[in-house]
Amino acid sequence: MFKRRLTPALVLSLLVMLPMGVLAADKPQDECINCHGDKNISGKSGAHLYIDPLQYSETTHAVIGCTSCHESVTASHPDDGIRPSRATCKECHGPIQQEYSASLHANNAGCADCHNPHAVKPPMELSGKQMNTMCSKCHDTARMIKVHDKWLPQADLHIDALPCITCHTGSKSYVITMYIEKRTSDSPHSDFKVAKYEELSRFLPGDKDVTALIDKNGDNFISLEELRTFNKNAKYDNIRLWGMMTPEKVTHSYQILDNRWDCSFCHASGPKAMQTSFVAFPGKNGTFSRVAVEKGAILDLLYGTPDFYMMGSTRSTALSILGGLIISGGFLFAAGHGTLRFLTRNNRKEH
Repeated sequence: MFKRRLTPALVLSLLVMLPMGVLAADKPQDECINCHGDKNISGKSGAHLYIDPLQYSETTHAVIGCTSCHESVTASHPDDGIRPSRATCKECHGPIQQEYSASLHANNAGCADCHNPHAVKPPMELSGKQMNTMCSKCHDTARMIKVHDKWLPQADLHIDALPCITCHTGSKSYVITMYIEKRTSDSPHSDFKVAKYEELSRFLPGDKDVTALIDKNGDNFISLEELRTFNKNAKYDNIRLWGMMTPEKVTHSYQILDNRWDCSFCHASGPKAMQTSFVAFPGKNGTFSRVAVEKGAILDLLYGTPDFYMMGSTRSTALSILGGLIISGGFLFAAGHGTLRFLTRNNRKEH
């Protein structure tokens, strides 16, 4: 049986062993899932005790086993009548707990209010929409739009296109993560939602992985040419790529930051975030796996990501110069025409 308190070295060693399948056949854990994997299981008080086996198997908690957090469980459970103990998150996640306790959220929500320990996923395996779903449990979306609309133009679009943690934590290293969205109906004017694995797999023959929708050569890298092929394919009229500015390193320092009121934080011409992008593909278990995209592809509005546009940041220097020349030419023509008419006014009066 594992003890609750794990040293960093032990945790690291366990994570390294995960791909090798070590502990996958842990008998006590298998016995737990045999019962708790039944959708009809419930406790004496009627509490729903179901744990999705597939989702749980993808968590890092599955590596250390059930009894690491519920160490009071005996061999006679559940017939012994003893309620299983629960570990507190800070026993393993001390630094995060310390950071979170100093944030605005600390007295309003506990870890489990946002994170289901039996289905918790790393940020890179979540879509931006899923991140915001956690926030909307307490922060009603419609109300948040009204609050932000007092100072933020098109607040509804911002809240739909940005995870809350992009602006309300001190997270670092922002990138553009693109998701494949599908229309909610066959109507050309219907809304889009993040597509599920089953919805995308219908576009592919056999058992091909959904990454093959864009990554045609299977090299786990998406080139600009592959993006062009995807966007020009008539079969994909009801699906599109939609990007969200997501943090690479997520923190729990929930706060209101002064620099997020500055539009240039996102809307600057060609920031580093615009150069680094990924396409996140859904998996069968509800997680996402990311594939790197050729640098700068997010800026190619014509073929790269025509449905994703972030005003200011996606502008082209060459087009800006050309536009400036056209505008300047218009002013110069008007000024020249007016000056010429002024200089020839007397001549025109005589005729």
